[in-house]
Amino acid sequence: MSLKEQIFADMKTAMRAKQASQLESIRMLRAAIQRKEVDDQTEIGDEEVLAILQKQIKQSQDAISQFTKGERADLAEKEQIHVDHLSVYLPEQMSDEDIAAAVTAAISQTGAESMKDMGKVMGMLKGQLQGKADMGKVSGIIKSTLQG
Repeated sequence: MSLKEQIFADMKTAMRAKQASQLESIRMLRAAIQRKEVDDQTEIGDEEVLAILQKQIKQSQDAISQFTKGERADLAEKEQIHVDHLSVYLPEQMSDEDIAAAVTAAISQTGAESMKDMGKVMGMLKGQLQGKADMGKVSGIIKSTLQG
């Protein structure tokens, strides 16, 4: 079963079980998927669904930090619930050690020597680590390794 099919099946299950918050999260994700398909006029695969999922989670995490700064714990909590509902669709996240090993391997494969080569390394790793690691964290590890 593809990721998109799993999301749609979970939406039906949440409807039947009357799980309002989970249903709301899944509907927002489903709307984003359908919007992408309409815009591109094509069926999207698991990679694109994963990218949409990560984008929604990142937006919610940004909202959480803004709500926390604005002392709106109620809204921050709602966004956190949204993140929790969506995170179940992400693949298992890589550990920092695994990310560092992948970065080291990519640097040696691309022959990167300085920060000018960061784009090559990042481009190589994006396909491998998409959905499995926070790309912001990957970028930080690449920078520290190339500067180090």
